[in-house]
Amino acid sequence: MARGVWLRHRLIAAELRACGIDGNCAPCADLATEQTHPFLKNRCLSNDVEEVIHLARSAADGLLAGGVLPVVKHLPGHGRADLDTHLALPTVTASPDVLAASDFAVFRGLSDLPLGMTAHIVFSAFDTAPATQSPAVITAIRQQIGFDGLLMTDDLNMQALRGTLFERTRASMEAGCDIALHCNGLRNEMQEVVEGAGTLTSAAEQRAARALALRRSADVVDMAALVDEHAALIEGRALA
Repeated sequence: MARGVWLRHRLIAAELRACGIDGNCAPCADLATEQTHPFLKNRCLSNDVEEVIHLARSAADGLLAGGVLPVVKHLPGHGRADLDTHLALPTVTASPDVLAASDFAVFRGLSDLPLGMTAHIVFSAFDTAPATQSPAVITAIRQQIGFDGLLMTDDLNMQALRGTLFERTRASMEAGCDIALHCNGLRNEMQEVVEGAGTLTSAAEQRAARALALRRSADVVDMAALVDEHAALIEGRALA
């Protein structure tokens, strides 16, 4: 299975680079649970901590091999959320010990990746604010999980968050996010986000530099052979 995940992301990387894109908001390393909302569950790799780490690492490696930087998401874990964060704000009530042994453990195993994305979820054991806007949760991401890569918000247009885009962005930056992710191309909205984000802190500049230093040219491979191998795995057939 890991080979299939690597191949899929290597092929995705080739398509992205062909369009001039060298970053991708993947892998989704959220641990699947019984309450994971359907909008996310079909993107989860497994309900087993070690398997998620292994497969997410394969996905990240496939992207990197194709010259694309991976963005691991959604720190510190989205799998316990039972609502769609595009529409509402979920609350996770698990204890710090339970989270440390499960959701947090996955991201701890991937903490060396260069970029990460937050989750618009309240973790009541830490704060009443969504993780994206919670200094306590961002501190847990940095200290308990050990992630020191460039940390971006999830899409600030999502309705899990409240307030204007300026307010959403400013709260996220003040909580400790490095950069703002805004997925709507409306100019007036982009201006609000820019004003709310301000300039990079020195720590964010260093994290950005480390991430950008990992960009490289795609490995030279026989793409037709990779496409055929991927198709053979999907179809359950032997390679010719």
